[in-house]
Amino acid sequence: MFTRRAALMGAAFVAAVPYVMKTAKAQEVAANGGAEPADMSAFTRRKVKLVAPPFVHEHEQVASTGPEIVEFEMKIVEKEIQVDEDAWLQAFTYNGSVPGPMMVVHEGDYVELTMFNPPENMLQHNIDFHAATGALGGGALTLINPGEKTVLRFKATRPGVFVYHCAPGGPMIPWHVVSGMSGCIMVLPRDGLKNHLGEPVSYDRVYYIGENDFYIPRGEDGTYMRYSDAGESYSDTLEVMNGLIPTHVVFNGKVGALTGDNALTAAQGETVLFVHSQANRDSRPHLIGGHGDLVWEAGKFNNLPDRDLETWFIRGGSAGAALYTFLQPGVYAYVNHNLIEAVNLGATAHVVVEGAWNNDLMEQVVAPVEYDVAQEGRTALP
Repeated sequence: MFTRRAALMGAAFVAAVPYVMKTAKAQEVAANGGAEPADMSAFTRRKVKLVAPPFVHEHEQVASTGPEIVEFEMKIVEKEIQVDEDAWLQAFTYNGSVPGPMMVVHEGDYVELTMFNPPENMLQHNIDFHAATGALGGGALTLINPGEKTVLRFKATRPGVFVYHCAPGGPMIPWHVVSGMSGCIMVLPRDGLKNHLGEPVSYDRVYYIGENDFYIPRGEDGTYMRYSDAGESYSDTLEVMNGLIPTHVVFNGKVGALTGDNALTAAQGETVLFVHSQANRDSRPHLIGGHGDLVWEAGKFNNLPDRDLETWFIRGGSAGAALYTFLQPGVYAYVNHNLIEAVNLGATAHVVVEGAWNNDLMEQVVAPVEYDVAQEGRTALP
């Protein structure tokens, strides 16, 4: 019987032919080309349970052991998510969250990921790690159908923060990415982060903010359309995507995901590392009322960080990191400083900071009062 799932699987297979061919070739090289499996017997193994953003699993900032094999598991979940009060998306996710969870390892460690594509899913999926070397970031070795699993191991050779995303081939690539299927991995230097002078720096908290652009079709009456499954949404979504104008630009999957009761928190005097990724479009993070004390704008920790930035730039398909010590209490807005996208389309988060106000840094000298227009500007006269 012809089904929408069969049609999508067929389209995905055609789109993924180059990947399938590369996978077959990679297997041939490994089996018959003289490349023996790497000997991992000298390395200890450590299993890590991933957590949903904006939070990050427990980790050491400075490695206390030599390189090890860090084992992660991730399940691909296709599901509907609510993006705004009036908008829903047939999403593709890693572990059920948008963005996918952030992984943390140290330079020289081996990342070993077991990835599951449950049988109830409709589509093929894979993972392309921008932190990895070879085989299309692992995408050529991880393409799996519903009901399959795969295990990929790669060595983390470059410190920094890097995007990962689904890349099953052809037009499936952008569709999967803008349907929520991206995340981030942080590869810390073994001796931790350094400032512009090469001195050690650390953080009290780390938050992962994944920015997504969504393209949700509207019906003839102007309301957002809602679909029963991903296959039903594909052609309409593709048309909106190709117009390159997002209907929503959000942090962590939906408008308001990191505001109100879901706001990030910190205490006065705490140093927070913000990791920000955008797998598809450029972004311009800005912390209203704060700064980037140290900013690895391109996300690579081998490079000296910039200092005292007001706004920094995240290239589409990359991640960056910014370190800030909160000096005043209150509510800070972390935004994409394309303010249209921040205010109108949703790319805003809040950080609620507890503490005691410091009037030396800022003071309201005169509270708002009515004034006599005749006296306007008089204080500037001789």
